[in-house]
Amino acid sequence: MDNWVKRIGVLTSGGDAPGMNAAIRAVVLTAQHLGIDCIGIRRGYNGLIGGDMVPLGAGDVSGIERWGGTILFTARSSDFTTEAGLRRAAENCRFRGLDGLVIIGGDGSIKGALDLSKLGIPVIGIPGTIDNDIGCTTYTIGFDTACNTAIDAVDKLEDTMQSHERCSVVEVMGHRAGHLALNVGISAGATVTIIPEMEIDFKKDVSDRIRLARLDGHTHFTVVVAEGAASAETVAEKIRKSTGIETRVTTLGHIQRGGSPLVRDRVTASRMGYKAVSLLAAGVFNRVICMNGEKCVDYDIEEALGMTKGLDEDACNMQDALMS
Repeated sequence: MDNWVKRIGVLTSGGDAPGMNAAIRAVVLTAQHLGIDCIGIRRGYNGLIGGDMVPLGAGDVSGIERWGGTILFTARSSDFTTEAGLRRAAENCRFRGLDGLVIIGGDGSIKGALDLSKLGIPVIGIPGTIDNDIGCTTYTIGFDTACNTAIDAVDKLEDTMQSHERCSVVEVMGHRAGHLALNVGISAGATVTIIPEMEIDFKKDVSDRIRLARLDGHTHFTVVVAEGAASAETVAEKIRKSTGIETRVTTLGHIQRGGSPLVRDRVTASRMGYKAVSLLAAGVFNRVICMNGEKCVDYDIEEALGMTKGLDEDACNMQDALMS
């Protein structure tokens, strides 16, 4: 491998996701293995603009693969969206002698990487978001752990809903995408799942489905709502009025972002971090590391950002068949 790179930086940006630390660890250890210095940039693009950087070695990342969150902290940066802030960030890369950047985050973070690449900074993007809503990759770091965190909560709610013969409306994350809600709904045996991608007729798709389930012998019900699809409180109130069933709302919120990453997220993050540094060392940059099924691949960053993906049609059909 032709190692032209001497020093790289790594940062996490946007919302945190379980597995980000595993990706950081993989970047640092792969760089060390290839004789490359690694600099951690703290607090995302804000840290890149402000020069908040620290050297990272093997001792700094030992054991962090089991931790949730990110040791580099993360933030959303309004300054980075300005021309002055973007140029300051690029200047800091050059001033610190960074031959490339590995940027871990969601769609906005990858777009920021593209902006830096246009100013001559070699970049590699790694998709990390619990929403799994980045079009170029079938899987994003953090999704599986977030799903399991939500399922654990829903399973516990099921116990108490069964005891009181109630309906539980559970709000999960997902502003613009229903991947998380869909998987949670299927796994939890939800009576109804409401997601942003699908319009619903409330009477037909919610109230009538709950009534039919009740006639079929069910005594308690679970409705999973993606936060971007509807207000959980409004859904619950409509259920109360239309069915007379006592209904409770639980908003899981940021608990879904935390927790020790599960095996899939640790392994995926490690594969992506390793591939990112390997590409930089080989003189390949301005790429996004993606999963194509079980295969780790990379795409040109502009091509990657132009890709879209919808919900899994088979999963949607399965959900419709299994809801009860």
